[in-house]
Amino acid sequence: MMQNPIDNLNKIFDSRVRLGIMSALSVNDEVNFNDLKELLQITDGNLASHLKALEENNVIKVQKGFVGRKTNTTYSITKPGQKIFKAHLEALEKMIRSTR
Repeated sequence: MMQNPIDNLNKIFDSRVRLGIMSALSVNDEVNFNDLKELLQITDGNLASHLKALEENNVIKVQKGFVGRKTNTTYSITKPGQKIFKAHLEALEKMIRSTR
């Protein structure tokens, strides 16, 4: 029996917001909360819940610090996160190719 091409897609990246977060983080060493919010054009709460889900799955890591007196929270992809996201993108590509 042939494998279903969507079987290799990772459910954690089903959301367009999470895809956006991962895409931004995969081309930058780290991105802060406000930059992600501006880039994705979403509310604080919406972004925070997606970041939390990615963090709980060990796909991203969070660094909290200060810039002057202001808190600054930055996000970056973990090593396992890079692997998982790369596999997800490869599965997407394979699925696209199989439909041609």
